[in-house]
Amino acid sequence: MLKPAFLTGRWVWIPAALVVAIGGWFTWQAIWGAEKPPEYQTAEVTRGDLEVTISSAGKILPRETVAVGAQVSGQLNELFVEAGDFVERGDLVARIDATIAETNVEASEAQLRELEATRKQQQASLGLARANFERAKMLFENDAVARADFEAAQAEYTVAQGRIEAINAQISRQSSTLRAQRATLEFTNIYAPISGTVVSLEAVEGQTLNAAQTAPTILTLADLSIMTVETDVSEADVLRIEPGQDAWFTTLGDAARRWPTTVRQVLPTPEVLNDVVLYKALLDVENPESRLKPQMTAQVFFLTGAARGAVLVPVTALQTSPGRGQRPGGAQGRQTAEAGQGRPARTGGGLMQAEASEPATPRGGGRDGGNRDAMRAAREANPDAEPGMVLVMTADGTPRPQPVLVGLRTRTHAEIIQGLEPGQIVVTGEVSLQRPAGPPQGQQRGGPPPGMRRG
Repeated sequence: MLKPAFLTGRWVWIPAALVVAIGGWFTWQAIWGAEKPPEYQTAEVTRGDLEVTISSAGKILPRETVAVGAQVSGQLNELFVEAGDFVERGDLVARIDATIAETNVEASEAQLRELEATRKQQQASLGLARANFERAKMLFENDAVARADFEAAQAEYTVAQGRIEAINAQISRQSSTLRAQRATLEFTNIYAPISGTVVSLEAVEGQTLNAAQTAPTILTLADLSIMTVETDVSEADVLRIEPGQDAWFTTLGDAARRWPTTVRQVLPTPEVLNDVVLYKALLDVENPESRLKPQMTAQVFFLTGAARGAVLVPVTALQTSPGRGQRPGGAQGRQTAEAGQGRPARTGGGLMQAEASEPATPRGGGRDGGNRDAMRAAREANPDAEPGMVLVMTADGTPRPQPVLVGLRTRTHAEIIQGLEPGQIVVTGEVSLQRPAGPPQGQQRGGPPPGMRRG
């Protein structure tokens, strides 16, 4: 009776041990067994526009601004405009008290009339002196008068001519004085020198203006139909900016609207602020709707390169190539070997690194030969482009190195001149997989746990 009980207990534990052993084997395989395939971050190759720009900040100012001042002293009697009013060139905008100026004009006119009356008297004396001289000359030629009487008549006639010339000079001088005083009287009326908007008023009615030393400013006119953006450009970027270059800017109040413009001038004299050398660039823009106001802040973008309808990829898709002279072996050797097998090599940050050289292709024609010829032709047509490498996802889900020719590049996207087509999927990064610690020391990778045989 004891033997069957023993046999019964023995056969019960054997299946249980096999179940435990098989479960441990599958658990080990799940944790330390076959290596999980890597997961990739990808992006689709698209077609779009690309712009390479230099950015700077500036201020919006009127291109033409005039400070309207007073040329005569006196009290400001009338001011006909207010801030914000639009005036045409020649419009009367202000008037200064003209009492003193009018008095001076009246006095000069009276003096001029007096001189003209004196000239009439002198003209009469000149006529009499001429007649006496001609009579004395005739008598002297006929020996009917003494030489002394003839010479006296001649001298009297010459003096009369000199008096007329002197009075004419006095009249000319007085006429000039009168014109100046009339101009001073006209200066009491202030007219707009340009067509524009009154942007500020510096004087008020009743204020006394003193123009003895400097011309006091009454108001400021600005032509707001054309605005100028003054922006500071660093010395590192100024050599890439030149007159006529395309640019655009936005304002803080309407960042979604682009204002296209061109560079009018780059001022040669820099401004040094805290040892930073800055150059002024001037850009003009039409402002028909008066949306742009003086002193607005503008974010300016100078266009240094543009591509329309280009093939675009994220810049993270461009793979770096290993340095020359690296030999296979170690970590670098494993990365090169993996890339040669069509698998991307992993870097410490989880991003891929692929060979920069073109994949080996058989000599002769065929599709690979055509790709090489197309790449060579693209390089000759675009000498400024740079060769690069991307990883293209194949139909079976594995990345394949693909040589490309890279054109313009921004912080986010790059132009692919040759090598890719829209719709392809490129690798932009690898998702890092957190794996548990390796098997205990002495346990080989890929083998079963101790005490378990491979089935």
